[in-house]
Amino acid sequence: MIEPVASIVVAFMRRLTEFLPNFVGGLAIFLIGILSASLLRRFFITFFRFFRFSAILERMRLMQKSEVYLWEQIISEIIRWTVVILFLIPTLEAWGLSRATVVLNQLLLYIPNVIIAVIISFVGIVAANLVSDLVHQSIKSIGKTSAQTLAFLTKSVVIFFTILVVLNQLGVAQDLIRILFTGIIAMFAIAGGLAFGLGGQDSARELLNHMKKVLKQQEEES
Repeated sequence: MIEPVASIVVAFMRRLTEFLPNFVGGLAIFLIGILSASLLRRFFITFFRFFRFSAILERMRLMQKSEVYLWEQIISEIIRWTVVILFLIPTLEAWGLSRATVVLNQLLLYIPNVIIAVIISFVGIVAANLVSDLVHQSIKSIGKTSAQTLAFLTKSVVIFFTILVVLNQLGVAQDLIRILFTGIIAMFAIAGGLAFGLGGQDSARELLNHMKKVLKQQEEES
């Protein structure tokens, strides 16, 4: 009875002794990764604050300072967790958890898509605010309410297409997004054709008659 228990304890202590250096080494790697990730996050936040992107965008009326601060935090957090995952992979390898590293490798390969999607979202929102302001300033002479409505519709359309691009970049229902995008383009094309065909018949007729007169005059002069 005592001998089997003693052999189990001895085997456990031997395996624990063999695993302990790997555990300490992996833990050291992970702690270095957390420290590096925090320092890199702080560096990017300082970089954004140094160049005062929030003040520039707010001065140009493209985005509020609080919104810019939110995007800075999102980008910094993505970078921080990317570094953490980079150091977590060798940590798990040192601990003998190779199967978990397969999942982390797949997640690490997916992170660039997330970063690109965040950048596209940021650019899309800035572009939506810019186009909305341009539309509002261009047609404000027709009335404040109408200008605000058209500016809001323009901004909504830009944001909608930005969402479609972001979802496509993230690989979410790509076939459905392509079908939806094609359907929207076709809808605008058909609506424009019908509007011109039904509402612009007189204008089109006048344009064709004018072109015929010009061609006839050129023939007579020649």
